[in-house]
Amino acid sequence: MRGIKIIFWVVWRIWFYVLMTIPIIIMFPFLVASILTESGYPYFFKMARIWSKFILFGMGFYYKIDKDQTLESDKSYMFVANHTSMVDIMLMLVTIRKPFVFVGKQELSKIPLFGFFYKRTCILVDRNSSRSKHGVFERAQKRINQGLSICIFPEGGVPDDESILLDTFKDGAFRLAINHQLPIVPITFADNKKRFSYTIFSGSPGVLRVRILPFVETKGKTMADKNSLKDQSWKTIHKQLEEFQKKK
Repeated sequence: MRGIKIIFWVVWRIWFYVLMTIPIIIMFPFLVASILTESGYPYFFKMARIWSKFILFGMGFYYKIDKDQTLESDKSYMFVANHTSMVDIMLMLVTIRKPFVFVGKQELSKIPLFGFFYKRTCILVDRNSSRSKHGVFERAQKRINQGLSICIFPEGGVPDDESILLDTFKDGAFRLAINHQLPIVPITFADNKKRFSYTIFSGSPGVLRVRILPFVETKGKTMADKNSLKDQSWKTIHKQLEEFQKKK
C-alpha cells in the first residue's frame, strides 16, 4: 500500500508540471503579445487566471472563497497571505479578480517556460541584495500608478519547520503599503500545505479554503506604524488559520 501511494505522489507531482506547461504552450502567442507593452498587462492577468484554474481543477482541487470585505474596482491594494505551497500563486490568482502584480523571489525566474513570463510580469527581488530591495519600491510605484495592486507573501518564503503555523513577517509589504497608502488585505489559505506542500510524498485532491479578511487601513499611517500594522496583519491571518484548523 505504501508503494502505491509513493507511485501516486510521484506521478501526481509530474502531472502538476505538465498542467503548468500545457496552457502556456496553447496561449503562448497571446501571452507574448500581452507583455509587449505595459498596457497589455490586464490581458495577461486574465490569461494567468485561466492558467491557474486549469492547473487547480486538473489537480483535483476545488476552492471555496469567503469574503469579510469586498474590493473596490477603482482602488489599489496590498494583498498578503500565508505561504506554504506551490499552488499559493494559482490560488491567489483565482481568488482576486482585480489585476495585481506579484513581488516574488528571483529564483523562480529559472523555471523553464514559466520563468520567461514570471520575470517579465512580476517585480523580482534578490533577498540578498539591498539594492534589489530598494528597486522594488520604484517598480511598485510604477505599477500602482497604472492602477494595479501588489501581492506579497510576507513570510519571505516557506518556513523550513513545517510545524510552524505562520512564520514571522518581513517588513517589505508593510513599507510599501504605508509608502503608497494602500489598504492591506490579509488573506488566509487553509489547506494548501495539506493538499500540496513542498514535501514530495504528501498531498491529495480536495478543497482549498480561502478567506479574505477585514482590511487593515494605512491611510494617514507613517513608518512609525509599520510594526503595528505588520503585527495586526500577522495576528489576523494566524487567528483565521487556527479557526480553520478547528473546523477541519
